[in-house]
Amino acid sequence: MNKNTKIYVAGHRGLVGSAILNVLQQNGHTNLITRTHKDLDLTNTEAVASFFASEKPEYVFLAAAKVGGIAANNTYRAEFIYDNLMIQNNVIHQSYLHDVKKLLFLGSTCIYPKNAPQPLKEHYLLTDVLEYTNEPYAIAKIAGIKMCESYNIQYGTNYISAMPTNLYGPNDNFDLEKAHVLPALLRKIHLGKAWEEENWEAIRKDLNRLPIKGVDGNASEEAIGKMFNHFGLSKEKESVIVEIWGTGTPMREFLWVQDMAEACLFLMERANFSDCISDKKEIRNTHVNIGTGTDCSITDLATLLKKVIGFKGDFVFNTNKPDGTMRKLTDVSKINTMGWKAKVKLEEGVAKMYRWYLK
Repeated sequence: MNKNTKIYVAGHRGLVGSAILNVLQQNGHTNLITRTHKDLDLTNTEAVASFFASEKPEYVFLAAAKVGGIAANNTYRAEFIYDNLMIQNNVIHQSYLHDVKKLLFLGSTCIYPKNAPQPLKEHYLLTDVLEYTNEPYAIAKIAGIKMCESYNIQYGTNYISAMPTNLYGPNDNFDLEKAHVLPALLRKIHLGKAWEEENWEAIRKDLNRLPIKGVDGNASEEAIGKMFNHFGLSKEKESVIVEIWGTGTPMREFLWVQDMAEACLFLMERANFSDCISDKKEIRNTHVNIGTGTDCSITDLATLLKKVIGFKGDFVFNTNKPDGTMRKLTDVSKINTMGWKAKVKLEEGVAKMYRWYLK
């Protein structure tokens, strides 16, 4: 890609897409195409076809997706499979019809079986059953990988699939009903700190920016307190307690989203589909893991967030809530061998994220 190559970033407002757009801009790319959901509904086949026909992008980063944590995945199962299948079917197929030179499809490491050996190697895909709570989302993403592989094999396209581990960073989703574990815990602990300090100005500012179940900063202290209780924030005298779902023992790997974006640019510029093939007789598992290769427990994550935020309260673990997969650590030897490695350590990234959140 040269600096004036026409590049379409699908999903540029989300956590993944905004980071990719930012990295492209930092690297001097000037011919960047974006559309909001209001301007272009990627589940609408006719609209996507019209967009590709008029804009004719040369390269596509497919970062648009419906995403969420355990609660959202388990609650909105139909939406997660339908929306994600429609988005990727439309964008990948129209990329083929309009001669896109290269496409990078973004998925997630939730594609791997629930009880797969650790760390997760690319060839573990489809070797066992998936984690139930996110099965619809995972199946959609697996279909995206297979669609890219199939188009490459049949039509000679050059589409690459990248599977990042758990991401965090600027423009994350902090909705307590739908967020992933790190941003959800960060916000709950931030609100817990403000509550223990009786800092109602900070609480109201937070709720005005992003109301929780219809409760904003104009609500009474009593109404806010009831809403907090519903989401696992409670207060006993001067001490605030933050509830965490599950046992706290599951292990998770977290990747700073800017690192992920740089990995995507690396793959787009330096890797081709042919570089991802390990068996030419049966071409499969051509996707590439993106991660750090290190993980920590949910308890350790909460302790780190507590330290960074300055929260003095306590945690309680609700073991009636699901843990999800007990461990999800990626094997990143494939992308490391290609020449890319993650740079930002978790403590540094969490501190950066909290500074961004406060702004």
